[in-house]
Amino acid sequence: MESSRDQMAALLDRSGGDRNEEDQEVAGLAKRSWIESKKLWQIVGPAIFSRVAIYSMNVITQAFAGHLGDLELASISIANTVIVGFNFGLMLGMASAMETLCGQAYGARKLHMLGIYLQRSWIVLFLCAVLLLPMYLFATQVLLLTGQTPELAAQAGAVSLWFIPIHFCFVFFFPLVRFLQCQLKNNVNAAFSFAALFVHVFITWLFVSRLKFGLVGTALTLSFSWWAAAAMQFAYVVGGGCPDTWKGFSLEAFVGLWDFTKLSAASGVMLCLENWYYRILILLTGNLKNAKIAVDAISICMNINGWEMMIPLGFFAGTGVRVANELGAGNGRAAKFATIVSVTTSSVIGLFFWVLIMSLHDKFALIFTSSPIVIEAVDKLSVILAVTILLNSIQPVLSGVAVGSGWQATAAYVNIGSYYLIGIPLGVFMGWVFDLGVQGIWAGMIGGTVVQTLILAFITIRCDWEKEVLLANSRMKEHGSSSRKP
Repeated sequence: MESSRDQMAALLDRSGGDRNEEDQEVAGLAKRSWIESKKLWQIVGPAIFSRVAIYSMNVITQAFAGHLGDLELASISIANTVIVGFNFGLMLGMASAMETLCGQAYGARKLHMLGIYLQRSWIVLFLCAVLLLPMYLFATQVLLLTGQTPELAAQAGAVSLWFIPIHFCFVFFFPLVRFLQCQLKNNVNAAFSFAALFVHVFITWLFVSRLKFGLVGTALTLSFSWWAAAAMQFAYVVGGGCPDTWKGFSLEAFVGLWDFTKLSAASGVMLCLENWYYRILILLTGNLKNAKIAVDAISICMNINGWEMMIPLGFFAGTGVRVANELGAGNGRAAKFATIVSVTTSSVIGLFFWVLIMSLHDKFALIFTSSPIVIEAVDKLSVILAVTILLNSIQPVLSGVAVGSGWQATAAYVNIGSYYLIGIPLGVFMGWVFDLGVQGIWAGMIGGTVVQTLILAFITIRCDWEKEVLLANSRMKEHGSSSRKP
């Protein structure tokens, strides 16, 4: 009897011990999650704020243009989306090479190399900007080749010429954002972005509403505001705001340019293929019947999607920096955990906005237009918009893992296959063969996003993080991080 009691007591003690261990594991996981979330939000919070502020300048510009007339809204949407957007995506992607190199160098405490990488990025992006300049000069002809109506192509082409200053602003702005971001100076980016937004609201009201400069005024004010943000960042960096990472201009920036260009090109292809994807949706829409109304409706939806997209893009930036920092510091498990926390958090936020869009499906178009026809067309697209927002809460975070780990070339191949071999053909098939119009085009393209997200998720789950640490060390040596001591 006593023996059975002893056995029972031992079993109870063991089960109690197991529960205590489980409780400790849960408490430990919760603590790790909280610590990682704080590190993540130190980057994500200001990154979201600064991206929303910068994107809001585009939204404000299109909102003012929309109240000038339907043709004005369509033309500035096409110019901003196709011509500027094409170059925006490529140069944003090329600047993202800095997230890999600067993030890993910062984690390894090779601080002096951040300034060198910044200057290399400026050189590479400036050469790229010069090569892409003809797109602005011959924008009307480019748009006619894509099937836009002569009236729309002519006006959008004229507006594109006034966007050339923005084109060269990208050269300096994007690398500066990543330079500051990788050393956790995210509040600086946020402050300058907010200041630029404040300037933009005032000068757009002044030149468009008061001085009646029309469509040209909207384009010029947007260019001025982008340059204001870039000028503030540049003054901060060279004026002593980053003493450990900015040591002045150096000829070392011209060393290893080819290797840097190759990584920048891989980053550019990876991200610009994502950025162009839904911009192609607007181009395809321009070939439908009643193209002006269809383009207006899809442009409004893309603006809402793009506005909300600044949140997952903030997670894209935060995940890229966190993963790169941990790999550079030799912490493979910490990089994996940062990925899990980021994907989970962004997905929850995406679910919230899915519910919000579904609730306001017949109202959010009023921000951009008072046309009943356009509002009704936007309402019909609201379900697809909500699904796109939900999907986009996951996919950019996985792309951030790819950037932080240096997988840009692999991700570029995934994007080509998913978007351009599956998504666009499926969208064209559903839009024209099944005569579903813009809803069919967009639904088909969502299929490409689903495929891409699943493939990136599979690659991330199967990743050997300790091997990634070794690759990060090798990459920093290849790009000169050990060339001299900080």
